[in-house]
Amino acid sequence: MFNYRIYDMAKTNKEKIEIELDNKEKALAQAPVIVSASRSTDIPAFYCDWFFHRLKVGYSAWTNPFNGVKMYVSYAKTRFIVFWSKNPRPLLNHIAELKARGIGCYIQYSLNDYEEEKLERGVPPLAERIETFKKLVDVLGKGSVIWRFDPLVLTEDITIEKLLNKVENIGDQLKGYTEKLVFSFVDILSYNKVKNNLKANGISFVDWTEEQMTEFASRLVALNKEKGWNYKLATCGEKGRYPGVEPNHCIDDELIIKKSFHDKELMNYLKAEIKTMPPRDMFTNTIRLPEGAIILDSNHYATRGDNRDKGQREFCGCMKSKDIGQYNTCIHMCEYCYANTSKEAAAKNFKCHKTNPWGETITGK
Repeated sequence: MFNYRIYDMAKTNKEKIEIELDNKEKALAQAPVIVSASRSTDIPAFYCDWFFHRLKVGYSAWTNPFNGVKMYVSYAKTRFIVFWSKNPRPLLNHIAELKARGIGCYIQYSLNDYEEEKLERGVPPLAERIETFKKLVDVLGKGSVIWRFDPLVLTEDITIEKLLNKVENIGDQLKGYTEKLVFSFVDILSYNKVKNNLKANGISFVDWTEEQMTEFASRLVALNKEKGWNYKLATCGEKGRYPGVEPNHCIDDELIIKKSFHDKELMNYLKAEIKTMPPRDMFTNTIRLPEGAIILDSNHYATRGDNRDKGQREFCGCMKSKDIGQYNTCIHMCEYCYANTSKEAAAKNFKCHKTNPWGETITGK
């Protein structure tokens, strides 16, 4: 039933279409098949209603942080959305709308525990965030909400031992609700704004050494086995390679194929070929599949083309997508934030959003 292969219609995220703006003018817009919402701000937490309004309108706009030019994104061809959040609870009110539109999704959920240290002052209490995680899994299904402890921060008070205790506490509570734990080591020295903000707030950070990263990873692998979690462990954007830990693909074509293999248009875009499982070999009682085959439900498997986004960082394994977020708009007020120049800039932009909550851009400008 699902044996199909339709490569000739595949489109790229760079192709543009003409759209009508709110002011009735015409403009060219990118029309991505896969949307990232968002690496640069927390859309589910603070701009969820705005996003779903813009999805209904059919487009949104964002300002290129490098040249200041406003650019447009059409949702006419969008088939899948990857959400990123530290508080995706507002999404619970909108999942049904995505399903009605035939748009798939999964959530990269950064569920950290820095309550004692007050490094994430704007997030809800840990217990509430864990409850949200479970509720989202109940709605979307196991595997659709990915646990991230990201980033791992060392200070004079937060040791490797303490971090592992924090991970263990959350990991025990998420058993049965997640299949994966993604982590990364905070990179302070490479980002002057992060270093300056931490110093200004009196936080005595410690930059990770290779030896410390290796120690943490090996102890986490052992903890995963000892606790019987059996989580798939993965690092995000890390150069180091650690036994028992794989490089992550946050915008993950394999997971998208598993979640949406019935969507022919999306499979076309991903250069995916869906086939029925062959019979078992009569002599070895095994099923022979091509290398890299993705096992699906309903007695099917998939193969895929090369979808990696070569424009990302060297050690990033993400596939091609379009991120629609805006820097300097997240008001979680995390002390280690990469995406905000300052807390003041983020608060100012959020205030602008409140004055025009349905505008083309997140900031309403």
